[in-house]
Amino acid sequence: MDTRDVVTSVALPVAAAVAGSVASARGTRSAWYRELRKPPIQPPAAAFPVVWTGLYASSIAASVAAQRDMRGAEKASYRRALAVNMALNAGWCWTFFAFRRQGTAVAVAGALAASTWGLAARSAAARPAAGAALVPYAAWTTFAAVLTESIRRRNRDR
Repeated sequence: MDTRDVVTSVALPVAAAVAGSVASARGTRSAWYRELRKPPIQPPAAAFPVVWTGLYASSIAASVAAQRDMRGAEKASYRRALAVNMALNAGWCWTFFAFRRQGTAVAVAGALAASTWGLAARSAAARPAAGAALVPYAAWTTFAAVLTESIRRRNRDR
């Protein structure tokens, strides 16, 4: 394992967390967000920072572990997949909260869920425990896609 494994595995999720937090913090305080009709499956606001902290931490650990035995093109491909996943992760926050594009946010959330399941599969192929560590993240992003679509349907007039 080289230092870039750790740097990439830490820097990408941390960057996504910071970028997403900026957009989310602005958005959740807005009148627009407060007035949205939300479905009963909407978790309480206090759950999001707790859940996301755990998911980012597990993605860091899984990424470091998965890359441990990878070499060359396989490792480069994994890092690109992680970068795309984290860009989609932060991108959803900006699309939904900052740009208020609910339909686009549904598409980004779906792409994020698919990307996360793909990352879990890649990680599992390298190290089964690393793949298993990403299953909660994949499940949460799938839930987020469903939640985003549910909010969009309830607020078509906005």
